[in-house]
Amino acid sequence: RELVSRLHQRGVQVFLVSGGFQSIVEHVALQLNIPTANVFANRLKFYFNGEYAGFDETQPTAESGGKGKVITHLKEQFHFKKVVMIGDGATDMEACPPGDCFIGFGGNVVRKQVKEKAKWYITHFDELLKELEE
Repeated sequence: RELVSRLHQRGVQVFLVSGGFQSIVEHVALQLNIPTANVFANRLKFYFNGEYAGFDETQPTAESGGKGKVITHLKEQFHFKKVVMIGDGATDMEACPPGDCFIGFGGNVVRKQVKEKAKWYITHFDELLKELEE
């Protein structure tokens, strides 16, 4: 929450790009004051009777390399000079490029592959907050 707040204070747009489900990720976004328009995640589909019908395969996050496709879209739409991806998984790391930088995050779970391959690996967001102060 603190990191996102500081980024917002600096005028940095924050997006959530997840292989999770939109309804859950949007709830997190609201808690962090991230507009739901800045959420890219998988969407569940239901039949009219309320039964589960699968997920929306047209969402970029539903396919391999989808996070990278979202970053490419954001760079084209907003003309960002730099996009930094922070994540704990291989699909986050694989999104750079087109992302310009990847910061591996091990605060929830340490994934060996991510820890070994990330040029910058953190286990707590305080490490990024310190960098913002400098």
